[in-house]
Formats: sequence, C-alpha cells, structure tokens
Amino acid sequence: MKKEMICIICPMGCHLQVDNIDGDCVVQGNACPRGANYAKQEAICPMRTLTSTVRIANAIHPLLPVITSAPVPKQKLFVIMEAVNRVQAEAPIKSGSVVAHNIANCGVDLLASRTMENIHGNKQSAGDPGHPGS
Repeated sequence: MKKEMICIICPMGCHLQVDNIDGDCVVQGNACPRGANYAKQEAICPMRTLTSTVRIANAIHPLLPVITSAPVPKQKLFVIMEAVNRVQAEAPIKSGSVVAHNIANCGVDLLASRTMENIHGNKQSAGDPGHPGS
C-alpha cells in the first residue's frame, strides 16, 4: 500500500511516498534521515502530542492548559480526551506538574503547561518547599 504525505519534521516540507513491501517500509522523497523515520512512524502507528485544557478549582482562570508527557497513538486521542474532560485540577499548580497519572491507561501523564496561581495569588502548592504551611 502506497501512502503519500508531507514531512513536518523540518521546514523543508518534503513530499514523501511510503510503500509497505513485505512488511518493510520503503520511503522516498526525504532529504534527511529524520524524514524517513517520520514517514515510517506515520505509516505504522501515527503518534501525536495531545494538548487541551482542564477545569481548575480556586484559580485565577477557569481552565488550565495541559499536554501529554509523550506522544500517544493517534487512534487513542478520542479515548484520552474523554478522560481529560473528567479531570479537574486544584490551584495553585506549577508548569510541568502531573495533573493526571497514566491518563486513560495509555502510559503517559497529563502535565500542566502553565503555572496557575490560586485566587489568593499563591503560586506554590502546599507540598512545595518554601510554602508557608509546609
């Protein structure tokens, strides 16, 4: 089966052709090895990094931007989003903090991609060093 795609790894935007011959992917049109790796991954199991927002309580904003800790299979994006829609974080939270472990049992964590203060202006969560209550 021949598949055509445009490589998004670098600004060149190579037009790639991937042909699956006897279980081996043959890539044509790539100007660099990264394009070949990208095309093979896309042909076998496309992966995506998911970004979204979750509700957050006691924060200065109602939504917290989040991102998966690693790319996930494209076919599981809707299942993961169903789980993301059920998540609620608690302010304060730091960027990079885990909001949900092993989201939808996909082996990746959901991370906060922004530091969010609580409504009182506190940027540190209760377990962080330097917090007045720890």
